[in-house]
Amino acid sequence: MDSDSHSYDADSPMNDGEATSESNPAYEFEAPPDASSPTAQHRVSTKFFTEEPCHVWDHFVKLQDCDPNDPLAECIHCQKRFNFHHRKHGTSALLAHTSFGCEEYPYIHAPVDKPEGSEREGESDVTEFSVERLRMGLARMIIIDELPLRIVEGEGFLDFMAMVEPRFPVPSRLNVTKDCIILYVKEKEKLKKVLSASQRVCLTTDTWTSLENLNYLCLTAHFIDSDWNYHKKILNFCLVPNLRGETIGRMVESCLLEWDLIDKIFTITVDNASSNDVAIEFLRRKTKDRKGSLLSSEFLHMRCCAHILKLIVLDGLKDLSESIMKIRNAMRYVKSSHSRYEQFKECMMLERISSKNLVCLDIPTRWDSTYMMLNAAQKCKKAFERMEEDEEYEEYLRHFREDDGNGKTPIGPPNSFDWENIQAFSKFLKLFYEAALQFSGSLFVTSNAYFHELVLIQSELSSMCSSGGDPLLKDMAENMKKKFDNYWGSIDRINSMLFVAVVLDPRYKLNYVKFWFKKLYDNEQVDDMVAKVRGALDRLYEHYASKVTSEGLSRQPIYKPHSSQLMVDTNVKDVRKRLNSLYKLHLVDEDNAKRKSEVDQYLLDGCEDPEMENFDILNWWKVNSSKYRILGQVARDVLAIPVSTVASRSAFSTGGRVLDPFQSPLSPKTIEAFICAQNWLRSSQSPIDIGEAMKEVEGYQINSELAQKC
Repeated sequence: MDSDSHSYDADSPMNDGEATSESNPAYEFEAPPDASSPTAQHRVSTKFFTEEPCHVWDHFVKLQDCDPNDPLAECIHCQKRFNFHHRKHGTSALLAHTSFGCEEYPYIHAPVDKPEGSEREGESDVTEFSVERLRMGLARMIIIDELPLRIVEGEGFLDFMAMVEPRFPVPSRLNVTKDCIILYVKEKEKLKKVLSASQRVCLTTDTWTSLENLNYLCLTAHFIDSDWNYHKKILNFCLVPNLRGETIGRMVESCLLEWDLIDKIFTITVDNASSNDVAIEFLRRKTKDRKGSLLSSEFLHMRCCAHILKLIVLDGLKDLSESIMKIRNAMRYVKSSHSRYEQFKECMMLERISSKNLVCLDIPTRWDSTYMMLNAAQKCKKAFERMEEDEEYEEYLRHFREDDGNGKTPIGPPNSFDWENIQAFSKFLKLFYEAALQFSGSLFVTSNAYFHELVLIQSELSSMCSSGGDPLLKDMAENMKKKFDNYWGSIDRINSMLFVAVVLDPRYKLNYVKFWFKKLYDNEQVDDMVAKVRGALDRLYEHYASKVTSEGLSRQPIYKPHSSQLMVDTNVKDVRKRLNSLYKLHLVDEDNAKRKSEVDQYLLDGCEDPEMENFDILNWWKVNSSKYRILGQVARDVLAIPVSTVASRSAFSTGGRVLDPFQSPLSPKTIEAFICAQNWLRSSQSPIDIGEAMKEVEGYQINSELAQKC
């Protein structure tokens, strides 16, 4: 049989004959790229090159001046010669030399350039083949990139993996799901170690409901690590039988015991539902007498500031509902068809309005979208007024009726009175919009921002209430002020840690708090209010200082002998040892006296410039924590307190939080594994949005059999 009639088996490591692209056009090879090219370096993932598709004549040349019955080939890299007679030797020796023996072959010895940080901690060298490592990498990719599990059974994916790494047996959908669960368990153990090394954690908890009426509890931990980096990690997303307060409290306690965090709680931020008040009281009873309790859990309860803002804004929207409805109806007309939209654009051109926002229709259950609709509408006021020349526009709005909740049915286009109300209210609503963005941040410290927004909103509400302007806006401001006072009108209703956080901001400190207390409250109350804030900081500092002292004494016990014992002890060596112990005890007491002055020293030191751009409060404390050793520990925990329970996008919702239906039956444990693991594995910081996470879970398409097993 001629060599040209031999076929080349791509799955076999050896070949019994010469293979050419002409004899087997279905299996063609491209010439090997230059070794220095990124493509070549990326392709070489193992030194055993026989596993890579390799054409032998890309690396050998046939010698012409040799016996035809005993042909020779020379390696183009090292110039060694080999016999390749197809009936005796074939090209096996040539392939073996290229794969194992050639010292000059560039693809074996060329180092693979790895991008900085590409190799993760605890993983083996990327040049080592490991089925387990690749399976964990596949599970990681599916979780992080929200890929459906069925991708591992797709024809295109299987073909791609056969080219990338033929030795890797791609797992089935069931096995890759098991790998995802295993990865979740491993990452959970890593996070447990991180949390065990932290000082304290601040928690947020919120409840979610699926359309199957299943209730879920989301528990999130917030903490600042020893390198002063802010972290937000979902601990649990678990099923709860009902949303009663004690049930929620017991579930949170169970989760904290599972994570061994029951003695490390600082605060728990919840919304203002009455069931959450019951849950917090349950947790306070369970934790206040524990050894790790912080001042008997006095500052445990933190109310969600974003939720309070929402309640205040709703009162304002209620008073201007008729004007808002007219704007909404006008927006609906413009957005109802392409021709009407083009007609509106022509009106804008005639009025020379260059706004890029044009029009946007709001979502009634999200007050931030209502603000953006009103803000966009007033920029296009003249265009809407020109639209009134169109009879169809007038007819549409005249017959457009919608119940606004009070039995009223606004008719007709917005008039000048409506535009004046909307203009004034939009400017005012902007304060709440920006405050909500500050409160709902999940990638930065928010506790030190609360007091500034409180001052701004309270000042504006008081100013509108005392103004002699539009009586409608004045009534609206008075109603909003009443709601504001229900939650924030008295310092006794506010967690003192929110004021302590401002004191621990080196740009403001205690004098800033005192200054605004005098502006906003009666003078006779100011001294007591300032004393309460300073007292909370002092007690917190003393608690942390006592912990440091007790830890130091536990590491080096100091014996304090009785005076009579010194008199009767005649052993000079023992007496000297005990006298030294007394001196060590004196040094500890003296050190404690110095520590007590850290708060005073911090307050006496000058403030940083409040107008400093891009001021990083965590970096400031990282630099100065050696100077304020105990106070730095206090700041590390206080600044980790979140003032909101929700991410920015869901902070504005006035409707209930409802999860979308599942496309396949997922067990609660599987849902928790995917949501938590994605939050832990993503290297880039991103806000947490449970609603989005639940949509992502739907894509995993886990079958019912797996759901029962998990």
